[in-house]
Amino acid sequence: MATCPECEFDEIETEDFEEGDTLSCPECGKQLTFLGNDEVDVADDDDDLDDDDDEEEEDEEEVADEDEDDLEDDDEDVEDE
Repeated sequence: MATCPECEFDEIETEDFEEGDTLSCPECGKQLTFLGNDEVDVADDDDDLDDDDDEEEEDEEEVADEDEDDLEDDDEDVEDE
């Protein structure tokens, strides 16, 4: 059994989970990640950081696509002249 790092509820059943699985604390409802050896960590903080990284990657891809479109437009202008 594991202990919730948020509310310190110490009866979280981890027997059916594998390392990396997410579960909710039955006492406070906080999302937790199972680390193995009856250890859990708060998952919300890690997920927020991952979401920020994903958004930055999407923004970079959009800029790259726009730059590519601009280059194609410039090529067409040269051909028209």
